[in-house]
Amino acid sequence: MAASTSVVSVATAGATVPGVSSSADFSDLREIKKQLLLIAGLTRERGLLHSSKWSAELAFSLPALPLSELQPPPPLTEEDAQDVDAYTLAKAYFDVKEYDRAAHFLHGCNSKKAYFLYMYSRYLSGEKKKDDETVDSLGPLEKGQVKNEALRELRVELSRKHQARGLDGFGLYLYGVVLRKLDLVKEAIDVFVEATHVLPLHWGAWLELCNLITDKEMLKFLSLPDTWMKEFFLAHIYTELQLIEEALQKYQHLIDVGFSKSSYIVSQIAVAYHNIRDIDKALSIFNELRKQDPYRIENMDTFSNLLYVRSMKSELSYLAHNLCEIDKYRVETCCVIGNYYSLRSQHEKAALYFQRALKLNPRYLGAWTLMGHEYMEMKNTSAAIQAYRHAIEVNKRDYRAWYGLGQTYEILKMPFYCLYYYRRAHQLRPNDSRMLVALGECYEKLNQLVEAKKCYWRAYAVGDVEKMALVKLAKLHEQLTESEQAAQCYIKYIQDIYSCGEVVEHLEESTAFRYLAQYYFKCKLWDEASTCAQKCCAFNDTREEGKALLRQILQLRNQGETPSTDTPGTFFLPASLSANNTPTRRVSPLNLSSVTP
Repeated sequence: MAASTSVVSVATAGATVPGVSSSADFSDLREIKKQLLLIAGLTRERGLLHSSKWSAELAFSLPALPLSELQPPPPLTEEDAQDVDAYTLAKAYFDVKEYDRAAHFLHGCNSKKAYFLYMYSRYLSGEKKKDDETVDSLGPLEKGQVKNEALRELRVELSRKHQARGLDGFGLYLYGVVLRKLDLVKEAIDVFVEATHVLPLHWGAWLELCNLITDKEMLKFLSLPDTWMKEFFLAHIYTELQLIEEALQKYQHLIDVGFSKSSYIVSQIAVAYHNIRDIDKALSIFNELRKQDPYRIENMDTFSNLLYVRSMKSELSYLAHNLCEIDKYRVETCCVIGNYYSLRSQHEKAALYFQRALKLNPRYLGAWTLMGHEYMEMKNTSAAIQAYRHAIEVNKRDYRAWYGLGQTYEILKMPFYCLYYYRRAHQLRPNDSRMLVALGECYEKLNQLVEAKKCYWRAYAVGDVEKMALVKLAKLHEQLTESEQAAQCYIKYIQDIYSCGEVVEHLEESTAFRYLAQYYFKCKLWDEASTCAQKCCAFNDTREEGKALLRQILQLRNQGETPSTDTPGTFFLPASLSANNTPTRRVSPLNLSSVTP
């Protein structure tokens, strides 16, 4: 990215703060540290605590500055001086969450800082009342029509100010948030883009913009400022859009230029590996992160998901107890405890903790999805559907919620609904074999066998996680009496499970050997048929068939029956099962010219 020499100043309280550059390169880390320390202070003054924390954490990861280079706080303007008493009192009320009281004392203030806090206090007051009403009267699973009553008034006032060009970067950010809450997405995106140009150092504006971008094409058309903050934004949005390879490249670049000690970047890399199901790598990074920052709670629910998948009960128990000691009423803590109870198959208790998490933050995506999973375990499909729908309302990019809805409607035997939700999940995770196998099963139920075959083949091609795609494809070929293709699929399946080196019981292994034994028998390939029949004898469900086939082969050999030499499509077993080390022929590629559904 080409470096830019333009300078964008931060507008504060009617004055400009010099020295806040939007240069796109990372050559001057000292200057970047100064900018981060400055924006951490400016956001803290306005009650934007998450943005302040993010900036402070990033600044901490860079080398310390000498006293001579530390910048003093921005000078006060005449407007600031007039509002300083009201602002100081209101900020104290704001900090103890007395938002209406803070807004009352800020009414009529003219400085940009005081005006922002006035509007932000009114917004948060409305949000708090909405959340309280939702939790008290409706419960976490009720849809309800509770809205923030302050939004429309705020929009009118901020719109008027915006047209008069009276909003600074923070004001534009708040205006964008109000528009997003009113579902005016296009207008919100335009305002957030403007906010990033006016105040490129404010992470909150970038993050809000990130939540509104649904795909890479949409990202390409945004006119974003050429600033080093854009690199952090792109890495984050690539992770959200499941473009993990690009995200990891961005994060590696950020580490290389000097942010190697940033706990934020380390945690994002761990989340990226979690998203591509590289569980061992993600666990390793999370464990390292816990050593560096033992009291960190952010992303620990993602860590607990990994421990859950690996069935690491003792580690998950330790994590739950540890987080309880740090802060038992954090959303992430409740989700970790919920995962712990879920792993112990105490699904009612797990759902209770996910509900508690949603009372703390009704917009917390992970809790909605996990609660949907718990209701599925409890066979409560209607509650599961509601939970998954809430998750999608919070974030339409959550493939787990779309996939969960597909599974729910599969239980309800509604394949057309299933197909819609699985397709949405597949669009979000095009290289996830589980989505493709689920799609294939749907098409199979709808008797659309060509589409089903495409899905199973694609699932195998992208790396079949559950080692089921080839078996399902083979059974489909069996159903269509395409014996040669079915045999190829079964052989490839056998090769795959024997080449992975893991001692895992595969449920369909006996099915594959039984079919291959019968196939080779029909082809009069006695050696291969005999080898497969012997393998059948190792499984309870195919033992008798294997013995019967071996007797038939022996009888035919004794009668002098000669093996066939001109059978179409001769196949051989893996080297671990047969002396022949001839590779199998791969299944004929299906016509994938049409887009995979």
